[in-house]
Amino acid sequence: MTAGAEAECVDLLVVGAAEVLTCGGTDAGPARGPAQADVGAVRDGAVAIHGGQIVEVGARARLERAYGRHARRIVDARGGVVLPGFVDAHTHLVFAGDRAAEWEARMAGVPYLELLARGGGIRSTVRATRAASLETLLLHARRWLSRAVEHGTTTLEAKSGYGLERATELRLLRVIEALRTEVPIELVSTFLGAHVVPDEHRERRDGYLELLEELHVEIARTGLAEYVDVFCEQEAFTVDEAERLLRHAAGLGFGLKLHAEQFTASGAAALGARLGAVSIDHLEHASEASCRALGAAARPPVAVLLPGVAFHLGEERHAPGRALVDAGVPVAIATDFNPGSSFTPSIPACIALGARTLGLSVAECIVAATRNAAHAVGRGADRGSLVRGRRADVLVCDVPDHRWLGYSFGWNPVRTVIAGGRVVRDRASAGDTRPAPG
Repeated sequence: MTAGAEAECVDLLVVGAAEVLTCGGTDAGPARGPAQADVGAVRDGAVAIHGGQIVEVGARARLERAYGRHARRIVDARGGVVLPGFVDAHTHLVFAGDRAAEWEARMAGVPYLELLARGGGIRSTVRATRAASLETLLLHARRWLSRAVEHGTTTLEAKSGYGLERATELRLLRVIEALRTEVPIELVSTFLGAHVVPDEHRERRDGYLELLEELHVEIARTGLAEYVDVFCEQEAFTVDEAERLLRHAAGLGFGLKLHAEQFTASGAAALGARLGAVSIDHLEHASEASCRALGAAARPPVAVLLPGVAFHLGEERHAPGRALVDAGVPVAIATDFNPGSSFTPSIPACIALGARTLGLSVAECIVAATRNAAHAVGRGADRGSLVRGRRADVLVCDVPDHRWLGYSFGWNPVRTVIAGGRVVRDRASAGDTRPAPG
């Protein structure tokens, strides 16, 4: 649109915000160090949207003069906070069954690695998922994806990893591909065949590594996934095995991700940095020395922290969010939605948990769930901030200032979800009103 055309008409004008959080900054990369806390708050702001993109963010009075008369739709934030749509950079969306009984055992003190060694954990979900049809998997994933959108997620990374055999792993990726055609948000697909070694390969691990490499080739040819991930941990894959798989995937053009340092300090974080992974996820057992080493990299991977896991499992150890930010590592927050260790699709819940357990301010957590999370899935140039020309993924939250996104908890503050310039959820029509402060 030309400047003159902009003044005549926009598709959407969001007004009446106590704050508009641009989360943009001045750097094109992810936010690091002090910039992690820069939400770019515009008081009494407004957002103009046209053609699925952000046209302008600024003072309400000025944008109403420029666009108000000819806006096709006006969304009134009613004194709430407007911010970029959340990017959930780590989920295991597609699976069958549940692990409620196992969770109860965890609450009674049984360690996860012990359950995994007994054939529980991921292996339990693998058995249920292998037995499920594509239609059943679609129905289940669709239900949880809808709940993620209701809680403000407008881009979501979805991993395979509960098949651990060719047919089921491909079926999981095809579920993600099918969902892409029917939902208003973008899905980013990751192949996590290297979740654990399946029972049938436990005595011949190298055979499973060879199968995974064959699947890398097939998935690259069919375009079913953009990233390859490896769970590097006891009862999963060694550092050497992870390096073999990730180097093979990189040679085929995949982006790299890595589950690292969740239960032990394995050295996987350093491996991810050395191989140029886009993100290193978990990091509950990362040392301060590891944090400093990551921060010293020319382009550190995004550290995707998952505070829902420790909460869900009653763990006392949390990822060193403060040390990572202070070391200059860009930090993201995601749900790790899965049936075993973090059974929530809610980014607002994880922001509230992150502000309590990771040593981060609410502002740092918001940037972690928007701008930095977008970079963790390779979408940082396109979304995660309210900047002219970016994809118009915008939320209206029923809170009077951004700190309430950490201060309050246990409810969904997201009232309106705009994805790609289109209103896809709006509780305002149901008569919801934001809670009064005080």
